[in-house]
Order: sequence, then structure tokens, then C-alpha cells
Amino acid sequence: MKGNDSFRPKRKLSSSRVIILGFVSMILLGSCLLMLPIATQSGKATPFFDALFTSTSAVCVTGLVVQNTATYWSGFGQAVLLLLIQIGGMGVVTAAISIGILSGRKISLMQRSTMQEAIAAHKVGGIVRLTGFIVKMTFLIELIGAAIMAPTFCHDYGWKGIWMAVFHSVSAFCNAGFDLMGIKTEFSSLTPYATNPIINSTIILLIVIGGIGFLTWDDIRTKKWHLRRYQMQSKVILWTSAILIILPAVYFYICDFSHLEPQGRIFGALFQSVTTRTAGFNTADLTAISQPGQFLMIALMLIGGSPGSTAGGMKTTTIAVLFTTALSVFRRKEYANFFGRRLEENVIKNAATIFLMYLFLLFSGSFIICMAEGLPLLSCLFETASAIGTVGLTLGITPSLGILSKGVLILLMFLGRVGGLTLIFATVSATQKNMSKLPEAKITVG
Repeated sequence: MKGNDSFRPKRKLSSSRVIILGFVSMILLGSCLLMLPIATQSGKATPFFDALFTSTSAVCVTGLVVQNTATYWSGFGQAVLLLLIQIGGMGVVTAAISIGILSGRKISLMQRSTMQEAIAAHKVGGIVRLTGFIVKMTFLIELIGAAIMAPTFCHDYGWKGIWMAVFHSVSAFCNAGFDLMGIKTEFSSLTPYATNPIINSTIILLIVIGGIGFLTWDDIRTKKWHLRRYQMQSKVILWTSAILIILPAVYFYICDFSHLEPQGRIFGALFQSVTTRTAGFNTADLTAISQPGQFLMIALMLIGGSPGSTAGGMKTTTIAVLFTTALSVFRRKEYANFFGRRLEENVIKNAATIFLMYLFLLFSGSFIICMAEGLPLLSCLFETASAIGTVGLTLGITPSLGILSKGVLILLMFLGRVGGLTLIFATVSATQKNMSKLPEAKITVG
């Protein structure tokens, strides 16, 4: 009977769909707020597409902009951006559940499961405790960062320096790349502080801490300096992050910053290596960097930060899994492993899928922008990698792009933040596991 339809249980949204709807809702809400006349210094309403681009960039903690953040947006507009960056960096689900915890509401099993997927936790147990730890540590680290930078900014900008310190601390920790340095020179980012040890060191530390992931923090908190007791994922993240910071820094020091004085050369090389993996600040003129250097930056932007962090990209663990899998093949070993632990086959499949997905989005996005704008391919690859890696570094072409190209970047920023697999799992219905197997056939590769 048709009447029985009303008694059927309603279908619940999957965790992947909840995450995606959360990000979409926050982007649209941010767009509406940024369109208000009060959000701009001129008092004029911002066109919807510009507001949408800026809101997407903030929520997806990217940093690509079409307007100068310091001179175009009012105090209200900048506060909206900061709120969007904070929510986007922590994760929409994390922020929502944090509010629920603070208000004393009971967190359901579905909410716990969604939180588990949002921060890439291994199990549901202890997820509420972990959420509280994430919130407390986030605000504490951002507060310390702001306190360290405030004297320098107050010396240069007066009492406004306090707001600038807070803004840049949150932006750096969330790996967002938004800045308020455009007061002197448009889109200058942190180039005025290229040799300042306090600003450089603080921003670098905030970026690294925000990019290693919440689960790694928890390991460090509970196991202190007993590195052998860390979870395998934390060990992989820390080792891979160290390699991806040191080796590119050595390259930049030798090849692209040789013209600077010793202190500026060290800070410039180190900052460039750290910020390229999803942070988006820059202390050097990126257009002056050699083409091999820009190509290296594209690779670093695609890799990005670590799972369950404020950073985007295909993640450090993805590239580490692919590398150790290739190494096991070269050495004719049966299994890929880390620190004496064998990797699951599904992990390797997911890593290969994510890698191919990012390459497809990089090349297809670059092709469309290059065809639409008639720009050099390397510049289009750089801008596309910056969007999908949620980095925010630019060679200066983003503000002048057409509607189609900006639309491509919006889509790439969104995909880069929510994660390609999350989107696929949200759109493709789960199928029941089939225990039967198709006949096996041989195929030659390589």
C-alpha cells in the first residue's frame, strides 16, 4: 500500500555527504555576508562571483584572492574572512561539534562517526575528548603566535598591529595564506618581512604545527619524546614532513636565493619550502624564481600537508605510501611496509587513486585555463596546483582571469579541501560486498 511509505525510515546522510554539505553551506553563507556593502571599505556591494571566489578560498583555506584583502574589505569583511578561515581550517564538522560540546549537548553516534571521518581518526572511541583537545590547542597556539608577532606589527602599524597579529596567526596556523600586507603594496604578502627573524620563525612554526595533523599532536601530547611508541602514521608524517622541508630548502638556498645575504638566504629558502605546501604566504617575488624552482613548487603544492590537519593537497602519507610501494617492487618484496608494519592493500589502492585524481585535475584545469586565457602553460599549472592544493601562492594571474577560469579554480579549491575520495564516496552509493570474484587475466605494464 502507498500509505505504508510514510512509515518507512528516512534515509540518513552519510558522513561524506554531511562533510560536503557543511562546506557548501559555509561557503554560501560567507558569500552572502561578503556581498553586503558593510563588508567593503567603499561601502559598495561586492559582485556575487567575487564574493563566492573569496569565500571559497577562505573556507577551503587556500588564499587565492581577486581583491586586495587589506584595502578592499572593511573591518567587518576581514572579520568574516577570519571566521571562515578558522572554521575551514578546523573543519566545518569539528567546529559544529565543538559548539555542541560547549553547549552541553549529547553527541550522537552518527556525529561521532562524521567527526571521525572529518579528522581522519582511526576509531570512534575517544573522538569527543580528541575534539576538545583540538579546539583548546588550536586557540592556544594561535594566541601564542599572535602574542609573539604583535610587538613587531604594533611598532609598524600602531594599535592596528594587534588585529594584524591575530589575523596572520590564524591564517598561518590554518594554512590559509590570507594577509593584510597590501596596505603598502598590493598583493605583497609577507615580502616586507623577508629578513625579519621573529615574523619568519613564527609563521613557519605555525604553518608546520597546523600542517602535521591533529592525530600527530595527540601522539606527541600522550607519548612525549618516546618516538618509538608513536603510531605508524605519526612516524610517517613526521619523517616525510621533515624530508619535504629540508630537501627543497637546500635546493632553494643553492639555486634561487644565492643573491641574498646569509640571513635572508636561509630564511628565504626555509620559508619558501614550508609555505609551498599549502600555506600560501610568500616572502620572495615568485615571478623571479627560476622555472625549475616553480616546477618544484608545483610538486610541493600538490603534495600538501598531512591527513586530519588544516592543510590540503594529496597529503604527505599518500606520497609516502606510493614511494614505499614502488621501493618494495624494486626490491622484489611481497609487501610494502613502514617501520616493520605491513600496509593494507586498500591503503595502496586509495593512494594510487588520489594521486591519479590530483594529476587529472591538475592537467585538465590547467588545459582549460590555458585555452581560455592564452597564458603560458607553466603559469596555468602553477595557479591550478595552488588551487587544488589549497595553497594560495600565485604568479599574479588570478585577479585578471575570466569567469570560466575563476570557476575552475573555485571547483578545484573545493575539491582540494574536502578531498577527492570524500566527494566520490558521497556521490556514489555504497554497494553490498560481493564475495565472488571475476576470472583473473594477465596484463603487462611498464
